[in-house]
Amino acid sequence: MLRHLSSAALVACLLPSPAQAARDDLHRFATCAGRLSALMTHQWMFDGAGSEQTAIHRRAMIGLIDAIILPDEGPQVLHWRLSAKHAHATLLRRASFNRDPADAAWAAQMAAQFTSGCLGLLPHTWSS
Repeated sequence: MLRHLSSAALVACLLPSPAQAARDDLHRFATCAGRLSALMTHQWMFDGAGSEQTAIHRRAMIGLIDAIILPDEGPQVLHWRLSAKHAHATLLRRASFNRDPADAAWAAQMAAQFTSGCLGLLPHTWSS
């Protein structure tokens, strides 16, 4: 019995607390909102294609943030969003304006993977 109890206690210590899980989700949603903002701006810069759908996805991601954010977390969430937006915009520029085709292809692939991961967080009705 003691062996099972200590194993259960060890597992409980290794699992994130509900508060930590919520903060991880908040970070994930904020990062995705930033990435989607960068993608939307990038789409507007070229021809606008896809930017309306991206705006819908971005609003949905912000809705997820609004659902779990605590009153004192606003500044941190803004920092996460802006950092992710800057990083993703840099990746998109690298993909679009790069003289090295292999590096441009890598950047485009990474940007697509990050975007796809974010869209996978949204309920199906928002991501279709």
